[in-house]
Amino acid sequence: MANRTIAHRRKWALDLAGRRGERGSDNLPAPPGYRSSINQVHAEANRQGDPNLVIKKAWDTALSPLKSVPMNLFLMFMAGSSISIFPIMMVGMMLLRPIKALWATNTTFKTIEGTHAGLQKLIYLLGNLVNVGLAVYKCHSMGILPTHASDWLAFQEPAIQMEFSHGGMALL
Repeated sequence: MANRTIAHRRKWALDLAGRRGERGSDNLPAPPGYRSSINQVHAEANRQGDPNLVIKKAWDTALSPLKSVPMNLFLMFMAGSSISIFPIMMVGMMLLRPIKALWATNTTFKTIEGTHAGLQKLIYLLGNLVNVGLAVYKCHSMGILPTHASDWLAFQEPAIQMEFSHGGMALL
């Protein structure tokens, strides 16, 4: 009795397989207002506009590191010069993102070919180098960049500061 299939169908049962194994969507008519000729016109228009879109996308990709410079400057200002977890993470990300982008330059511009591809790569590289320079400057201003021999060698004495400047009021 368990091997026998039940031939009785309930009136609320729905057959999703279609008739005789066919897909139901292949036999359906087009929805109201659908015209296949419009798709062909749009496809033709897209093929004609592709070179301009590719060039525009390539320049957007090339200029994207330079567009992030003002935001990096603002984040450098907001992070401050104290040494704590938040500024260290900010500077670390400001340093790692452009370095990763520099290593992936060829894969970024793999699909872009044209007369301006060399110039676009150069601008992309310069923009990322500017961002690396900003991160190195921030490391220097925070004091975490090793610039003296005492930072590297245990037996070397730290540099002694000869002059100090302080703010104040002028006395009359």
